[in-house]
Amino acid sequence: MLFTRERLEQCEEATLAPYAFLSKDSRGRAFKEDEPLYRTRFQRDRDRVLHTDAFRRLEYKTQVFVYSEADYYRTRLTHTLEVAQIGRSLAIALGANETLVEAICLAHDLGHPTFGHAGEYMLDQLMLAYGGFDHNKQSLRVVEKLEKRYPEFDGLNLSWEVLEGIVKHETDYDVADAGRFEPGLRGTLEAQLANPADELAYSAHDLDDGLYSELIKPEDLVDLRLWEVIRASVGWDGTHFNEMWRHRIVRRLLGTLINDVITTTGARLEQLGANSPDAVRALPENVVSLSTEMEEMLVELKGFLLERLYRHPRVMRMQIKAERIITALFEAYVAEPRQMPYREQAKLAYRSLHRVVCDYIAGMTDRYAFQEYAKLFDPLERV
Repeated sequence: MLFTRERLEQCEEATLAPYAFLSKDSRGRAFKEDEPLYRTRFQRDRDRVLHTDAFRRLEYKTQVFVYSEADYYRTRLTHTLEVAQIGRSLAIALGANETLVEAICLAHDLGHPTFGHAGEYMLDQLMLAYGGFDHNKQSLRVVEKLEKRYPEFDGLNLSWEVLEGIVKHETDYDVADAGRFEPGLRGTLEAQLANPADELAYSAHDLDDGLYSELIKPEDLVDLRLWEVIRASVGWDGTHFNEMWRHRIVRRLLGTLINDVITTTGARLEQLGANSPDAVRALPENVVSLSTEMEEMLVELKGFLLERLYRHPRVMRMQIKAERIITALFEAYVAEPRQMPYREQAKLAYRSLHRVVCDYIAGMTDRYAFQEYAKLFDPLERV
């Protein structure tokens, strides 16, 4: 038996919850294409994201630690994969469209620049007079304009619902600006699920990386309620902390948070009587959330990570170094655009100089940015 697109769509209709967004109901693509024989629309979208240059570059882009610090630490790519896995788990448990959630999660950080949030901050400062820089908007720009894979159109020609999910992504580090994607309405349930998937992923894996690097010690965490709850639940008595205890605690932490999102969101969906995708979108606020108590404990953990990990002297030194590198590259390319590759120079015929330079730097990996900096400013480096 072959599972054609039509049969897959029938399976979605028969098995997903009434508030799930079905592939067959998609508003479609900006440029009309024949749909695939054996994939749904959202499966094609997911696959297109996976095959982009921007997705592959995430392997050498900073999450917290620059790639050169060690092979163990998360990168922007491993973060994205973890977000997608959590998003799928949430979707399956709630009867949402797993593939739509996965496509949104995989695309949500495509626009993140080199050197993580330090890179984003610096590019935004350099671009203040020219429209600024925001990685959420840049992710949309990547999939709509910057990726060149098809002769008929720029970008990936993704479905409207995936684009909306990218635009309406919201966390502490992502502020949605819905623009032309119906800003008066919430995102689909699938778009909303990408938010906690991102938040839970970075909270758990940044704690893991902080403990592994020993920038955070277990004794630093004793006043955090969530840490104490998780520590007690796995039976660690506070002595002889080792790798296996770290794995068990982080694993239990993530599982606890995921279960809380599922039970809280499920109860809210039932209470609100959301029986269609439109009903979810019409609500005054997102229906996907943690419980109040768990949210309070997670906020406390995130505040700790901000002060003790993201602002640790080792991390701050790299961030300041990154800001200097990005500033120097930006100013050098603006002063003499012919230092950029020919393919970037060609874009000056139809885009502004500052935006071309910004797009070029934002697309760099940490490694490539280091190399370009050396080529431009080290007199002994071969160009």
